[in-house]
Amino acid sequence: MLLAIDVGNTNTVLGLFDGDRLEQSWRIKTDARTTGDEMVLIYRGLLRDHPVITGVALCSTVPAVLHEMRLMLARSFSLVPTVIVEPGTRTGVPVLTDNPKEVGADRIVNTLAAHTLYGGPSIVVDFGTSTNLDVVSSRGEFLGGALAPGIEISIEALAARAAQLRKVELVRPRSVIGKNTVEALQSGAVYGFAGQVDGLVRRIVAEVGPVTAVIATGGLAPIVVAESETITAHEPDLTLIGLRLVYERNV
Repeated sequence: MLLAIDVGNTNTVLGLFDGDRLEQSWRIKTDARTTGDEMVLIYRGLLRDHPVITGVALCSTVPAVLHEMRLMLARSFSLVPTVIVEPGTRTGVPVLTDNPKEVGADRIVNTLAAHTLYGGPSIVVDFGTSTNLDVVSSRGEFLGGALAPGIEISIEALAARAAQLRKVELVRPRSVIGKNTVEALQSGAVYGFAGQVDGLVRRIVAEVGPVTAVIATGGLAPIVVAESETITAHEPDLTLIGLRLVYERNV
């Protein structure tokens, strides 16, 4: 079984693959203060009822956590092949940006998965701590993209800065015109971010031409997917699939 680990700024997603089939996945919070020893306990607890791990694929956007993850891997998975996506790792994805080293590993992994699953050109919309729109060429190249504040942190910032506003559950309201403060905030979040994504997708298409797919992923994607006019596919496990593909290229 291959263990794929995607360490994000807010959450860490783990997946167990049997061949190319995702058998099980978990989502746990990312805490930069968690030590490698604590990670050992967490991962042993999650995996205790599953077959022996034969490989590990990892990407991380949090350097402090990556350091502790290396310690955890050395303690718990030292005898299995391990691939960490970082500069120098074979991904098969040409990065056509001004400074390829500053592009997050998750964006590269998503590019590989999107091109493998849907061909190209395509756009990946990753709804996480930030909302990332990444553009994939017809040859599987990472062309760049757009970054915007994520849905959840935008709501948190608004609640922190506005005395009479508060955090609300991110669900679709009864109508676009909110009849109370909660529904007004929900409308702005759900329909506002859907409109933001649609506007950016249309501008990207105007630059690069038609795309074969606009793929939504990330923990907050379900909030927006149903309201978007441009998203054509929802692949919640896109990053895990990309990690499996990177592992297969390197081991």
